[in-house]
Amino acid sequence: MTPEEHEPRIAVYLDYENLAIGARENLGAPFDFANVADALAERGRVLSRRAYADWSYFDEDRRMLTRHQVELIDIPQKMGGSRKNAADIKLAIDAIELALDRSYISTFVICTGDSDLTPLVQKLREHDRRVIGVGVRASTSKLLPPACDEFLFYDNLVSSPDDTVADRTDDAPRDTSVVISTLAGLEASSGSVRASTLKRAILRKDPTFSETDLGYRGFLALLAALEEDGLLTLEGTGGDPEVSLAGASALDNADALLQRVVADAGQIPLTGLKDAMRKVDPDFSEQRLGFRNFGSFVHAAEARRLVQISGKADERLVKAARAGRRRR
Repeated sequence: MTPEEHEPRIAVYLDYENLAIGARENLGAPFDFANVADALAERGRVLSRRAYADWSYFDEDRRMLTRHQVELIDIPQKMGGSRKNAADIKLAIDAIELALDRSYISTFVICTGDSDLTPLVQKLREHDRRVIGVGVRASTSKLLPPACDEFLFYDNLVSSPDDTVADRTDDAPRDTSVVISTLAGLEASSGSVRASTLKRAILRKDPTFSETDLGYRGFLALLAALEEDGLLTLEGTGGDPEVSLAGASALDNADALLQRVVADAGQIPLTGLKDAMRKVDPDFSEQRLGFRNFGSFVHAAEARRLVQISGKADERLVKAARAGRRRR
């Protein structure tokens, strides 16, 4: 079998009203499927995308989803009657039908925070399918993530508003960040990563990617340059070496920078934290460390009890963590 034949085949189902309302009320921004698409490109080949909602309520969202080749399943809500969860029912039926009819679909991605779809997740796993959940953290039932093989919080996939502005001042990290962030995603989901696997995952994210546009004759030459920069390591002398992220020293330095800036400020808005860190170290880039965006970097630091985050959306504040045992 070729490496491509071993790649997971993925079907994506979106309980769109749940996602749209969760993103708007808890993150203060519209739901953007591009963030989910990038994360799934690291995990396999997406063959089917379906979103369920009464689309008369989400006109602008329809355009965004259509650009990402998402099939829109319209579930009109009856006026004046009790509101049935017709979208969830239709989503569940379609997912089970696909699982029974298409044995080559190995992974189902259920995008919702609704615990009502937990039985669907369990049934898909009974049919030996891997299930990945995606939901907004604050609007996701605590019952749903444990039922899945993997659960991605949408909050960790999105870029905060200041990420885009700050990154415009630093072309080099932006150009190569797709390599590092994709490698980090592959390592988290599948362990060891070959150069050929990494390249295919990058192309699923951005079919226009070309290392020659960055000034390299081939993909291995690009990886060798990133190894010289201390961002990754290569093992093996053949044409398809194993690729892995570099050691923890760079992350330790970034953690120290984060703690220093937060400690000096006492507490600081999350939306301004990256700019504050770059004032101290203009070379800081979370993407060069393998994080998809700055929010993921800060949440990872919170998980290691380096900082604390409070509040919602643009009102989130970051302060030093209480004294306690640090987790690595």
